[in-house]
Amino acid sequence: MANRQLFQSITSVLPRATVVNEAGGPAYKLSAKHAIAQMAATGTFGNVYYASAQNQLDEMRKLIDEIDDNEFLAKLAVYSRERAYMKDMPAALLVVLSMRDTKLMHQVFDRVADNGRVLRTVFQMIRSGQFGRKGLSSSLQRAFQRWLNDASVGKLLSASIGNDPSLRDILRMARPAPKDDARRALFGWLTDKPVEKWAPAKADHLPSTVQSLVAYRAADTAEAQTLIAGDSLSKVRWDLLADAAKGPLVWKAIARQMGPQALRMNLNTLLRHDVFHSGSVVSTESDTKSRSGRTCHYDNAMIDYVAGQLADRDAIARSRQFPYQFLAAYMNASDEVPNKIKTALHDAAEIACGNVRALPGPVIIGLDTSGSMGCAVTGNRAGRSGRGGGTSKMRCVDVAALFAAAILRRNPDSVVIPFDTQAYKAKVDPSDTILSLSARLSKYGGGGTDCSLPFVEANTRYAKQAFAGIVLVSDNESWITSGRPHYNRYSGYGQNGSTGVMTQWEKFKKTQRGLGVADPKLVCIDIQPYGTSQAPERDDILNIGGFSDAVFNVVSSFLENDASRFVREVESVEL
Repeated sequence: MANRQLFQSITSVLPRATVVNEAGGPAYKLSAKHAIAQMAATGTFGNVYYASAQNQLDEMRKLIDEIDDNEFLAKLAVYSRERAYMKDMPAALLVVLSMRDTKLMHQVFDRVADNGRVLRTVFQMIRSGQFGRKGLSSSLQRAFQRWLNDASVGKLLSASIGNDPSLRDILRMARPAPKDDARRALFGWLTDKPVEKWAPAKADHLPSTVQSLVAYRAADTAEAQTLIAGDSLSKVRWDLLADAAKGPLVWKAIARQMGPQALRMNLNTLLRHDVFHSGSVVSTESDTKSRSGRTCHYDNAMIDYVAGQLADRDAIARSRQFPYQFLAAYMNASDEVPNKIKTALHDAAEIACGNVRALPGPVIIGLDTSGSMGCAVTGNRAGRSGRGGGTSKMRCVDVAALFAAAILRRNPDSVVIPFDTQAYKAKVDPSDTILSLSARLSKYGGGGTDCSLPFVEANTRYAKQAFAGIVLVSDNESWITSGRPHYNRYSGYGQNGSTGVMTQWEKFKKTQRGLGVADPKLVCIDIQPYGTSQAPERDDILNIGGFSDAVFNVVSSFLENDASRFVREVESVEL
C-alpha cells in the first residue's frame, strides 16, 4: 500500500525546498533577477546577522554575472535610487554598467548620481578596485565631466560636503573643462588653487553665493554671520555654514533655513549647539559632557518652529514620507531633545500613515521578532581601525514592527502575530500612536525563527475569519518547525521536502476558500538581502525586499490582483 502520509493531497502540491538558507533551514532560491532586485532594495554593504559586507559584495557580483540583461540592471539602478531611496547599491550598479554598457551608463548616470553624496560613492567604488578598475575610463570621465559642468552652483557646493573622497579629489581626476569663467573660478575655489591659477578667471568671477559664503566664513561676529546667513545664503545647505558658525545665535539662523528633512535628521546637532535654549546655560563643575546638572531656559519660539516644521501635514503629504523616517529620528533623538519636538515626531508618523496605501481587506501580519532581527537594519560598518563603525539604532525588528503597525493602522481588522519559536498574542491598544505601537510590538521574542507559526495561528485561532491573505515581515531565515530544527545534513529537508510556511499556506488557502475568499495571497517582505525565501515566487505568492513606501504600493497592487510584481515593478522603470 502506498505511503498515505507521503501521498496525501496537500503534500502532493507542495514544492520541495531547493536550498539551505544562511540559518541552516530549508528555503527556495530566488531567480538571479529577483535576488539582485531584493538586494538593490535592501543592501547597504554593512555587516548583517548572517552575512558580512564582503559576502554581500561577492553575492552581488555573482548574481550580476548570471544576468545578461543590461537594460534590467540600468532600470534596477534607477529603481534602487528613485523608489527604494538607496545610496550604495545604485552606485555599485552604475559602476557595473560602466564596464558592460557605456551607452546605458550615460543614460542613467544623472538619475542615479542625483546628488554629490552618490557621485562621491560612485567615485569611491571605482577607486577601490573592487569592480575591476581603479581609475576613470574615458567614458566615465565624460560622465563625471558632464555632471560637474551641468550641476548648479548649489549642487556643487552641496557635493563639496564630505571627504574620502572629496569633491576636490573628483575634480582633479575628472579634469572637466570649465564652460565659462564663472565655472573656471568655481572649480579653482573648490580645489583650493591660488586665485592666480584661475586665469583668465578672477576672484570676482565667483558666483555671488560663493562670495557670500567666503564673507560668512570670514565674518568676525555672530551678528554679522547671522545677517549674511539669513540674506545671501538662505538657500544653501546648512552643512556649508555649520563649521564656521559662531555660537547659538548663528545656529538658530541655520535651523530656520533647514528643510523639514534636515531638521528631522539633525535634532541632536541642534541640541548640542543650544538652538533650543535661550539666555545663559549654567554648568556644574562635575558635568562637562552632558546637560544633566545644568540650568537651561528653553527658547519656546524656536521649539515651536521646529515642531511645526516636523509635523507639517501638507509637507508630509507632498513629500510622501513614510513613518519609518520619523521612527528613526525618534529613536536617535537624545533624551534632552524637548518633549514638544518628540511629540511632533509622533504626530508626523501618524500623518505619514496616510501615505501608506490601504489594503483591499484585512490580513494576517506575521511579525518576525527572532534574535537575528535584532541586528541594525543598515548593517554594522567597520571603521578604519577595523573596529565597529557607525551604524543605525534602527534594528530589523523595529522596521518590521513599524511595517506591521502601519498596515494595522490602515487596515484595523487585520491581526498581527509576533513570533520567534512561539507565537505571541499581541496586546494592541488602538489609541496608541504608530510609534508607540511599533515599540510595543518590537519587544516580543528574541529566540530562534519559525516562520510557519503565524500561519499555524491563522489556521487554528483565526480559522473562522476571512482574510485577503498573509503578510510575513521577516529576514526569512527560518530554521525551526514544530519546536525542532527543520533541517540538518543527516535528515534532509523534512518529511515532505517543503518549508513549514508552504505546508501551512496551502492549508490556509483551503480554509479561506471555504469562507468565500476566492484568491488569498501571500506576501513575504524581506528586509535583509540574503537571496532565499520561505515561499517560492508564483501567482499567489509575492516576495519583495525593502523598507520604503514603494513596498506598500507593490503589496497593495498584488493583493488587488494587479499584475505588477516586484521584478516587473523594476522593469516598468522608463529609461
